[in-house]
Amino acid sequence: MFKEFRTFIARGNVVDLAVGIIIGAAFTAIVNSLVGDLINPIIGLLTGGIDFTNQYLVLSGTVPDGASLEAARNSGAAVFAYGAFLMAVLNFLIIAWAVFLLVKAVNRVQAVAVKKEEAAEPAPAGPSQEELLAQIRDLLADRASRI
Repeated sequence: MFKEFRTFIARGNVVDLAVGIIIGAAFTAIVNSLVGDLINPIIGLLTGGIDFTNQYLVLSGTVPDGASLEAARNSGAAVFAYGAFLMAVLNFLIIAWAVFLLVKAVNRVQAVAVKKEEAAEPAPAGPSQEELLAQIRDLLADRASRI
């Protein structure tokens, strides 16, 4: 069983998956920082200082005016946190755009590699099967005429 497990782990696709997960986690941290530290302040500036992550509507319960989303949730009130949802959608769109650009770049590199392979001169073609058979026939006929 241990040998089977070692064979499974040693497969290239399992290692590739692990690397992908690690890079994905790091990429998520970068995107979260991009949204939280760069995009949100710009949106806040354009909307008069509104921070969308703390935007919510109270559905039931009481929440003091101006309370943060966390304070509203901790008070036990039912809140409709549309700002947090909008930021999650924005995060998704940024990640999707970055993945799109990455895939596009990889496809471009692959296309260039394929074009280089196609542009390489093909090896000179050898004689066809019919030409080889004709040569064998001629050699046999020449040999038979000497006997």
